[in-house]
Amino acid sequence: MAAARGFTTPFSVKLLRKSDLASKNGMVLEIPRKKRRLLAVGGLVKCCCSEIRGVRRSSKNAEDCDERLFDPNNRPNYRRRVPIMPFASPHRSRFASKQEKFSSRCTPRNTGPQSRDSPPKRDTGIANEKDWGISLQNENVVESGTNEDGSSWYRESEEDLGDNGYRCRWTRMGGQSPDATSEWKETWWEKSDWTGYKELGVEKSGRNAEGDSWWETWREVLHQDEWSNLARIERSAQKQAKSGTENAGWYENWWEKYDAKGWTEKGAHKYGRLNEQSWWEKWGENYDGRGSILKWTDKWAETELGTKWGDKWEEKFFAGIGSRQGETWHVSPSSERWSRTWGEEHFGNGKVHKYGKSTTGESWDIVVDEETYYEAEPHYGWADVVGDSSQLLSIEPQERPPGVFPILDFGSSMSTPIEPPPEEPSASSE
Repeated sequence: MAAARGFTTPFSVKLLRKSDLASKNGMVLEIPRKKRRLLAVGGLVKCCCSEIRGVRRSSKNAEDCDERLFDPNNRPNYRRRVPIMPFASPHRSRFASKQEKFSSRCTPRNTGPQSRDSPPKRDTGIANEKDWGISLQNENVVESGTNEDGSSWYRESEEDLGDNGYRCRWTRMGGQSPDATSEWKETWWEKSDWTGYKELGVEKSGRNAEGDSWWETWREVLHQDEWSNLARIERSAQKQAKSGTENAGWYENWWEKYDAKGWTEKGAHKYGRLNEQSWWEKWGENYDGRGSILKWTDKWAETELGTKWGDKWEEKFFAGIGSRQGETWHVSPSSERWSRTWGEEHFGNGKVHKYGKSTTGESWDIVVDEETYYEAEPHYGWADVVGDSSQLLSIEPQERPPGVFPILDFGSSMSTPIEPPPEEPSASSE
């Protein structure tokens, strides 16, 4: 069954250039020139209207805390703006600077591993492999030591082998301060097997004397898609940090998936808390590689006093025809609710139907002459991720003996995206 749907020999991906046609393990995929098809009435246009709305700072807040606002500028002019509640400020955590101080005084010198560990930064997405500087040992290593300042360190490297040509090379390292109140850990690995599966990853964590802690993991995977038999590259990153002295912390889960025909999926789930205020955000993008797109965003927040507010929108397009719709809402501590819903229908002929209403009596339903703007292709796609994954693609699996064939297992290569923490409330505006 597997042989009927998949390859019976390992596959790999390479960038096919005019003068570069070197074969690699039986599977060569051409990377077409990237095209941007931005549809509009009357020709090609540049689009930025569907981007996630940004965050701005404000000094006024009824809850007497930092503010984080939804940007209302993307909404049509015929709707009057109304005040909406702010989100908590994404200002840099105070314990980032404390960890930097710890790293400078605790970093092993000369004999030990050079720690680059520090708290992850918010809203930085998924790093490229070159930003991690992963360098695995070619031999088994177990070593440890003590630095001049009394801090200690250790480093281990090994290779694990398994069935179906499985091989995992890994390096684990870490260290701690003389009084053991601060520590860091970091692990690198690469995995491969005879099916062509390849994986590159990093996990790091740490804590400091004030009780602040953090954790981060990053993965990049090459595998064969179960149904299309196409090569697929998937990347993910999870990050979290928690304060040791106040009720504050945050968590993010990012993922990207690409295949050789232009299909792309991207998304993120985020959560944060600063004392009495919490906020959440989810967004996603889907491109089918044939011109159909789906984008959406859902943000909401609440305070311990019972105030809640949020904003969400969605757009779907294909061949210049599609729709957009959204809602902004607010609930007071006394459960008094306000909301405004809106929508747009794009017919592909220069006509756009716009409609909406609010709980305060606003309403509109009009047809206007307006061009349609949207991104028909991702700004970062298959060709880009292949070009940025040279270390992943260069992973060499175990040598396969003559007459031995790989066992194809079309299980999911990456775990389902992790939902935000369990204390998350319902995203409904009701």
